[in-house]
Amino acid sequence: MNPSTLIGIVVSTAFLAVVLLFAVDDPMLFVDVPGLAIVLGGTLAATFLSYPLREVLRIVHLVGTVFRHERLNTTQDIDELVRMSRLWIQGDLRAVEQALSQVTNPFLRTGVQLIIDRTPEADILDLLQWRITRMRAKETAEAQLFRVMANYAPAFGMLGTLLGLINLMDLLGAGDMNAIGKQLGIALMTTFYGVLLANLVFKPVAVKLERRTEQRLILMNMVMEGISMMCNRRSPAVMRETLKTFAARFDDEIFDGQRGAAGHGASRRPT
Repeated sequence: MNPSTLIGIVVSTAFLAVVLLFAVDDPMLFVDVPGLAIVLGGTLAATFLSYPLREVLRIVHLVGTVFRHERLNTTQDIDELVRMSRLWIQGDLRAVEQALSQVTNPFLRTGVQLIIDRTPEADILDLLQWRITRMRAKETAEAQLFRVMANYAPAFGMLGTLLGLINLMDLLGAGDMNAIGKQLGIALMTTFYGVLLANLVFKPVAVKLERRTEQRLILMNMVMEGISMMCNRRSPAVMRETLKTFAARFDDEIFDGQRGAAGHGASRRPT
């Protein structure tokens, strides 16, 4: 399981448990099955009306993606590109084909295969860029699906509250304050469920999918740059250092925190 997802689930569950156990007299007051059904049912119904069936049915798969700990083999892809580039420069076509058969990244494999087939660089880059654009559009739409559900959930929570208030109007004539108070609490529960689902389920899933897409785009752009350098027979050493910048993590692009940097910075004072 993805560690950050696991931590989020544990923290949110602990938060809700603390609120329900210590901030209210009766935690069972927050259990309202009809209210939850209104929010979930209304949200799903509106989502089915908004999206094609095949896209809505992918919700379970996308939630599973959030829970899965997906590792991007950036270092492996760099090593494979550098190795095949070195063989390509040496003119050992058979060795390049053998190395290509062991590549697990289909995007990288496609680019190198096109080089072996003597495809012009411009055509290779156009094809790879099109695949990047297609992937970005597809995964952006998947994340947007959960953002749309996050907008629907509070709205149907308010709908449940309005239905509860309508029932409350019928009780006002009887003057039973206990019944009125209980009905008002039930009416507000749907709004609680809507806000909770939107901010602890749908929006976090959308953000997680968007971050996953950003990381995959970085990897694909790195591979495309490596393919371009391989086409131009650039030095494997230069290729490695160039591609490593795509995966490098810097806290600050202009200051790496090394000792002595402060002293050098102090000597360059504005005049």
